Amino acid sequence: MQLAQSGDLSDYLIAPDPSAPRLTRAVTGRDHTGAQVEIRVVEERPLTIFLNAQEIVTAMTIGDYPAYLALGFLRNQGMLRADEEITGVDYDEELETVVVRTARATDYEDKMRRKTRTSGCAVGTVFGDMMEGLEAVTLPQTPVRTSWLYALSARINRTPSLYLEAGAIHGTVLCCGDRPLVYMEDVGRHNAVDKIAGWMLSEQVPAEDKILYTTGRLTSEMVIKTAMMGIPVLASRSGFTAWGVEIAQQVGLTLIGRMKGKRFICLSGESRLVRDTDPDTVAEESKRASRKGAA
Repeated sequence: MQLAQSGDLSDYLIAPDPSAPRLTRAVTGRDHTGAQVEIRVVEERPLTIFLNAQEIVTAMTIGDYPAYLALGFLRNQGMLRADEEITGVDYDEELETVVVRTARATDYEDKMRRKTRTSGCAVGTVFGDMMEGLEAVTLPQTPVRTSWLYALSARINRTPSLYLEAGAIHGTVLCCGDRPLVYMEDVGRHNAVDKIAGWMLSEQVPAEDKILYTTGRLTSEMVIKTAMMGIPVLASRSGFTAWGVEIAQQVGLTLIGRMKGKRFICLSGESRLVRDTDPDTVAEESKRASRKGAA
């Protein structure tokens, strides 16, 4: 099985930009031998999201794609409808705020009183009942070929990224078949997923034929967000939580974890899998692609 060459970004509509100056800074320190070293570390900055005149949340983020993050967060919280008429999205870099405006009057004061801190890095927050709306979700029975999974894993883990530059960050990739489309990174995996959701909402991209790949754990929050976005397959190189698996089984989401080299485990939605590749023909993952830290 031929692997994509490192640095090939030809299929991506949005790819990471590790050289972007606002995303990292140089910090000088000492290593274990006492020698002076300079490394790049990821920036964190607050972003306050408003829906019309109501302040909703302040998220800690790396600061790229603030409009997509705001739209996706509000959509995944159920505060924006699928057919919402959005009249404006205004970002003020100096004030570090995004204001999303809709034609419909909105008031989510009661919903915001019910707040849940999630297990996501950088402290994810969910407003209202986490399971609210899941009973109405029906995911399409779109098949997923194992050859796609192997190709995506190899391609994504060789893509130049902020993780490989500085570490301390999560990535989420929207894929179609064996093609990665949009690759978002952030200090919290929930932020990376929300950026994907915001891009899909903004560009009116259908979800039924998509795969969502994440570098983070397959938690209840990740499963719920993926299902609410209408994406039938969620895959990760990391492991599972019991509640994440339970919810995936409940909504019929295909949940694939521990995906490294030729190996993966499917704990939900196995009926979608089309095993069209002999794992013995798939190369083991290289040490460079192991994502244990920046070089």
